Order: sequence, then C-alpha cells, then structure tokens
Amino acid sequence: MTKNIAVIRGDGIGPEIVEQALKVLNKVAEIYGHTFNYTDVDMGGCAIDKWGNPLPEEMLKKCVESDSVLLGAVGGEKWNSVPGDMRPEKGLLRLRAGMGVYSNNRPAKIWKQLADASPLKKEIVDKGIDFIIVRELIGGIYFGEHKTDEENGEKKAVDVLAYTESEIERIGRIGFETARKRNKRLCSVEKSNVLDSSRLWKAVMHRLAEEYPDVELSDMLVDNCAMQIVKNPAQFDVIVTENMFGDILSDEASMITGSIGMIPSSSLGASSCGLYEPIHGSAPDIAGMDIANPIGTILSAAMMLRYSFDMPEEADAIENAVSAVLDDGFRTADIMSDGCKKVGCCEMGKLIISKLERK
Repeated sequence: MTKNIAVIRGDGIGPEIVEQALKVLNKVAEIYGHTFNYTDVDMGGCAIDKWGNPLPEEMLKKCVESDSVLLGAVGGEKWNSVPGDMRPEKGLLRLRAGMGVYSNNRPAKIWKQLADASPLKKEIVDKGIDFIIVRELIGGIYFGEHKTDEENGEKKAVDVLAYTESEIERIGRIGFETARKRNKRLCSVEKSNVLDSSRLWKAVMHRLAEEYPDVELSDMLVDNCAMQIVKNPAQFDVIVTENMFGDILSDEASMITGSIGMIPSSSLGASSCGLYEPIHGSAPDIAGMDIANPIGTILSAAMMLRYSFDMPEEADAIENAVSAVLDDGFRTADIMSDGCKKVGCCEMGKLIISKLERK
C-alpha cells in the first residue's frame, strides 16, 4: 500500500523527534511491504523565518492533499515578539481549520513500566489510568473573535467563546462512538453553572444520549474534573469537552501518566486524512542536544497507521516495540528512574526499530 504523508518537522526538538518517527515508519514499510512518500511542509517559527508566514497557503495545500500529516512541534521564545496573528501557534490553528479536523483524541494511559514515574500515590496509580479525552478542536474561544481596544481610558481585551448546536453535536457523537468502542462510559465536561455555551453543550449532549442508550452519560463541571483526574483517574473512560477545557485537562492528564513525552494524539474530521502529533511542546531549551523523548511522536505515527491508514497490525507492532524497549529498562531523561539505562533521542529510535517485528 502506498500512502503520502505531509511531514511538519517544526521548531525546537520537532526535527529530532520527527526524524525518529520517520525511521520507524520506514522500517514498518520494509517489514509489511508498504510505501510511504513524505512531503516536507514548513509551519510554525521556521515558516515565519523562511516565508514571513506561520503557514503559507501552498504549505496548507500540501497538507490537505496528503493522506495524513505528521507534526513534531512548533513555537518558541524566539517568536514571542511577532504580532499575535503571525505567531507560530496561529499556523497550527489555521492547519486544523484548513484540514477540518474538529476532534482531537488524546489518550491518557500509564505504561506499566513507568508506573513509578507518576506523581500520584501508588494506591491511586494501581487502580489504573486508561482514558481518552475527546477535545473539540476548531471552535470555542480559540476561534472566536479576539480584540483589544480602549474603554474609559484603559485597555480592554475580549475573547469570544461561541458554539453552535451542530458543532457540539458532531464532537458529541465522536465521544459517544469512542465510548462504544471502549467501556461505554462517557463524561461530558463543561461549566454549565456559569456559561451559556456550556448550558447549550449540556442540553445537546443529553439529547444525543437518547441515541446511545448503551452508553452511560455523566456530567461534570470542569473544575471538579480537574480535581477528579488527580484524585481518582480510574473513574474515567472517555471525556468529551470543548476546546479550551480540553487543552487544559489533557495536559493535566498527560502528567499523571509519568511524562508528557509519552503521549500521542490524533486530530480527525469528516475524512480519513488526520493530523498526528505528540502533545508536548517544542522545548527549544533542549533542541539539538539529543535528549528529547521521541516516543510520543513515534506513537502518534502508530495512531496514524491505525486510524487513517487502516493498518492495525502495523500500529500494534510499533506499540509492542515501544513496550519491549521499556521492558528492557531503556529510558530517555524525562522518564529516567533508578536502575534504568539512560539513552538519547536517536538511540531510543534505534532501539524501537530493533524491536519491530511482524507477528
């Protein structure tokens, strides 16, 4: 099978971690007889430096015309002084909107080998951490009107949080369908005691629940959810929520698993062309030092094989290889613990490749 992948190496550690993911994909292609064609795309700070634009139209076109997109990370302090509408992160928002990927799925799963790396108490971790946050991705306050003007002699900033019924319904269905494939429990997270947008969110979710009688729907306020994720994460199966809440909660959820460097994500819309990326940032302070953790990016590539390319066996092979390397005690700096062997970014990639095999 031949697939065309748009590759955004991005900024900071992005090029290093993406390079390891591509090497893993090349090995998968060799083992299973596939062909993966890669097209490099400039986005983020590197695109600002080269083109004066965080995502030029021709670069967006390459992404839209691909079978899927693999992204490293974008941004960094170097570009903090550029105008707000030209920041590296604006390129990412435009990419999501241009691709029409409205559902971001972020798993929070603790690998048994890294249980000791979790900041939570052992008795909490032992109950299990294995849930998914389904985050609405192209609506809400990130895509609403943003303006700063003067009122009564002082500056006033306004950011608009808006959702339509149809936007809530389409992400709600993703939440219900995801729960159906897991343990049939869906928690809808909002702030309906304060926000009109959340009251509409809650009403639409309960209307949808009538179509999914096999799924148990619960409601939770976002502040309570933030507490429950660290108090009793085992209670969650699938969480569905709006854009900003999902951004915050998924970062919190990643840290209870031991390291943000281990967490992949997928962003999907109406087509199979998805955007796959680790959830961590560009970490420019360690760029070029060969100490970044490439596993989140490698697992993102596995998600791409599973959800966009219908290659579950190949995805399993990558995940099994990661698990085998962790079993052998190899760790990058961010997940290092006593008795383990510290390796760099490139070495971790090589080790995972060495464990890849067809079963």
